[in-house]
Amino acid sequence: MDQNDNITREQIAVILQNYAQFRGENAFGGTFAMDFADADSISPWALDAMEWANTNGLITGRTLTTLAPSGTTTRAESAAILQRFIEAR
Repeated sequence: MDQNDNITREQIAVILQNYAQFRGENAFGGTFAMDFADADSISPWALDAMEWANTNGLITGRTLTTLAPSGTTTRAESAAILQRFIEAR
């Protein structure tokens, strides 16, 4: 991975979960807020973080039925995810 590579939605979920745990916060799991047709495409190493991020409203579905875990996070999505993370603290 190069420093200029794009970041996926599941990668940003793992980064934020790790940071929350580093800060001593309870940042473990949960269950998805709704059923997503592509939930089975989440990488095993990111499943807990994606569940945590979705349960806490940080990462929502791209549509009503898709989460797009391996999709590239847009600048707008990154800003919204980070804002939600900060405001939840």
